[in-house]
Amino acid sequence: MIKDSGREKLSDKKFDSPVNKEKFINKLFERLVALKVEFKNVDFRYCIFDAAYIRNCIFEDCDFTGCRFVNCNLAGSSFNGCKFDYATFDKTHIDNDILEVGCPGPENLKLKFARSLRLNYQQIGDAKSANKAINIELQATEDHLHKAWKSKESYYRKKYKGINRLKVFGEWIEFKLLDLIWGNGESTWKLCRAVLVVLLIITGVHAIGFGDPTLVKSYFEALLISPQVFLGILEPSAYPKLYLTAILLVRLIMFGFFMSIIIKRFNRR
Repeated sequence: MIKDSGREKLSDKKFDSPVNKEKFINKLFERLVALKVEFKNVDFRYCIFDAAYIRNCIFEDCDFTGCRFVNCNLAGSSFNGCKFDYATFDKTHIDNDILEVGCPGPENLKLKFARSLRLNYQQIGDAKSANKAINIELQATEDHLHKAWKSKESYYRKKYKGINRLKVFGEWIEFKLLDLIWGNGESTWKLCRAVLVVLLIITGVHAIGFGDPTLVKSYFEALLISPQVFLGILEPSAYPKLYLTAILLVRLIMFGFFMSIIIKRFNRR
């Protein structure tokens, strides 16, 4: 059966004095205004803030569980000890220090919180804050996947068991591997490191398989030509076609990773 949710709409309202231990549960605030107001122990669970202007306010131990912020301006406002479980943000201006003081405790909620803020910051063109949110999202994702297959906590063991536990283990291995290669799309340095490892492998194969492995000079010469071999400029006739094909495949993958990082960086601006 469908019945009314009981959500009350409050339009064009303003807070002009400190608020303490009040309850505003399941409200729709339209064009709410608050400037330099202090909120303590206020319950905002399941509220929707639409086009709210809440500047330079202080929120202490407030509950924003399940809240949604749409087209709001929260710049300058601080949130200390507040709860943001399942909260979402859309085209909202909010200082990125919320990522340090407002993240939920459980890793699965933390990654959803950071992901929502990351998308929010991308929408308003705040690249610095988006990068900060991504780092927290990636770390929370890694912790969540690791706990999902290994932790003995009842939540994880009840939710992930049998084949599901094996699947999430595979996801964790994939995540760690991609993080090692290119930081899951966020680290140019790790991608350069991976390319360097490939060059060293090409050097070793050339010196051992097609040179004199007993001579240091052979390794030095192989190191000098390894970039040319990797980029396809040089294709020694002694190399098997299968080996050259493998190098080409790795080169295309690395180039694809690099272009993906560049495109994502430009898209955030």
